[in-house]
Amino acid sequence: MSTYDKQARGDGGAYERYLRGMDASMKQKVALTAAHMLAVGSVADMGMGSGTGSDALAALYPSLQVTGVDISATMVELASKRFTRPNLRFVQGDIAAQVFPPESLDAIFDSSVLHHVTTFSGYDYSSAERALQTQVSQLRPHGVLIVRDFVDPGRDEVRLELPADDGDASDDVRSCSTAALFVRFASEFRKLASGPGFPYREIDSARPGFRRFAVSRKLAAEFVLRKDYRADWETEVLEEYTYFTQSEFEQLFLRLGMRIVASTPLWNPWIVRHRYEGKFTITDASGRELEPPPTNYLIAGERVAPGEGVRFEETVDVQPRGFLSLTAARDTRSGALRDLVRRPHATIDAIPWFRSGDEIYVIARKSYPRAILACRDSRDTPSIDGSTTVCYLTEPLTVLQRDEPLGRTVEASLALQGAILEPQIRSFLSGCVYYPSPGGIEEEVRSALVEIEPAFAQRTITNVSGFATSGHVRPIEATQVLRAAQAGGLSEARLELNVYRLLRALGHSPGPWIGDAIALGESDIEAGSLSRERRRVFEPAASGSKFLELRCSTFHEVAAGDSILASRALEYVVPSTLSINTLATALLTRSRGEILIGIDDDDLPAAQSFTGNSSIAVAPAWRLPREITTRREAKQWIAMRLQREYGLLPRTWFDLGGKYHPSPGVTPERVFPFAIDVKREGSGERPIVFLPLAEVIRDDELLRDGHLRIVAFRAAHALGLL
Repeated sequence: MSTYDKQARGDGGAYERYLRGMDASMKQKVALTAAHMLAVGSVADMGMGSGTGSDALAALYPSLQVTGVDISATMVELASKRFTRPNLRFVQGDIAAQVFPPESLDAIFDSSVLHHVTTFSGYDYSSAERALQTQVSQLRPHGVLIVRDFVDPGRDEVRLELPADDGDASDDVRSCSTAALFVRFASEFRKLASGPGFPYREIDSARPGFRRFAVSRKLAAEFVLRKDYRADWETEVLEEYTYFTQSEFEQLFLRLGMRIVASTPLWNPWIVRHRYEGKFTITDASGRELEPPPTNYLIAGERVAPGEGVRFEETVDVQPRGFLSLTAARDTRSGALRDLVRRPHATIDAIPWFRSGDEIYVIARKSYPRAILACRDSRDTPSIDGSTTVCYLTEPLTVLQRDEPLGRTVEASLALQGAILEPQIRSFLSGCVYYPSPGGIEEEVRSALVEIEPAFAQRTITNVSGFATSGHVRPIEATQVLRAAQAGGLSEARLELNVYRLLRALGHSPGPWIGDAIALGESDIEAGSLSRERRRVFEPAASGSKFLELRCSTFHEVAAGDSILASRALEYVVPSTLSINTLATALLTRSRGEILIGIDDDDLPAAQSFTGNSSIAVAPAWRLPREITTRREAKQWIAMRLQREYGLLPRTWFDLGGKYHPSPGVTPERVFPFAIDVKREGSGERPIVFLPLAEVIRDDELLRDGHLRIVAFRAAHALGLL
């Protein structure tokens, strides 16, 4: 019996109930932590406070040895009495000092604690850098450091407009208006300093009942992040939440020899809806409304082993090598041209999986290098959610099929990439067939779900990438894959797609949804049906529309000291005039008690290439113009497209988990999924049919479009239909 089996949870439903009982902040903390570390090993929860988060990790992952660390002996004593588990302990220690032996930990988590280090060190930002440097030394190679805290949005001057009629004009925190509270805050912020407070200018407001202030963006964020915590105001004005910008965090991690595997602002949906929307506005000097400050920020880094890289640089353009090819097709009905990039050979996603107790585990490769995600389009085109594109991904074991049949191809790949030999394989389950991004990529993926003997060890992959490393394989608890995607901790889509397929085939619960809660209103939209008409509308064209551009560049893998470890020429494809940002939607409504999803019955040359027919059901999705750089702008632009194309009006937007890369070996495309509660508003240019969501997720033939598969399963998960 393995060590893990001895610690089996027994009633898996008990742990699902445990997770459901957590508040949203704690669910996110647990998901983001486990998204970047093994299900086994040792993790330190630095500055654990009450110990609730440490206990949550220990309860949900019983093969993790969790140590909660706090500087307060009283907190450690109280937590030790309240929480007792065989894999959980609490110790007193200063998180900025050496608490554990060098290279003894697999993961370190700092949740909203580093701003305490800077605050109570005289607002000294370098104290956070020294603390992180000390923590990195306690990590093993490939160990991860995860920081969830606040982020400085920048020092440019903005206009902060606040209500003056939601309270009185006094400086009493119990009764004063939000605008009056800001004036008080400006006099006492950073109260531990010899000269607390900060200057501001008041500017006439165009809105009755509001006051407008000119102040730095950082200070505007400091105020709106704490304006609702009036009961603890005396403590709140001591602390400075923000200390590093996102770029400063990233540069620090790179200097410390950390490969960045996540860097993203976070917006708590509940806070946005209840404490942001309609409560204030932030504009630039020209009056352009800006995104509200993130409620949190997450950065995760992996300590690299000697001889491994931390980042990629794109250098010179070179002649394409012929791996990818651009073709064109003409729509015989309209004469419109469509570009299509062709990838040779069939793609197979191999998903080894095994049972242990009540849990299902999948084997994935971690930190696999995807250099084209560092291309100039990715660098120059802001991600609309503010996240930084990372180039080392957690993804399935992927192989290109050549002459051997699927079974032999997968067996050989598992032996090469996962050190899983044929005697360890128990059986194959049929996976799914899908096109990751069929609007422009001729790529069909077939997956093989391979049951194996339990294998908890992390293994280094035989290097097949052409760079310094191909990462390593690791087991991940299957429902944690889904939670990671919901929390923005998994930026490659195909592993998630296959986990949904596997859990459905096994009749295993996907666990609770921890993302934005979706609440739908009733509408008069009726359920329809797809014609399932088999159409062929494309013919070869001699030249394309020049929508897609095929490039080939040399990418260098760079070490922490800026030395070049490896170089490789890689081809990739990008839109020639639009951005690499795509917004994919689950258009939802509730009609007569049934949840419906909008499907576009489209025609795409990629579908015709593989099935002989061009007809394909797709999720409504759009490439965004380059000038659209924020979520706010994207939503406004999509709302106009929905009205024009489908005659639909958005009522409420919901985040549908984190962004994803549909095919990171071919394109740097980023996809941002949203669920939208819609209603009819006239007629549109294109027909759209609404189908019962519960039926759509059971129809593998319908779910060939990778974007539709993602948004349909995420929406069904969020709405309790899985």
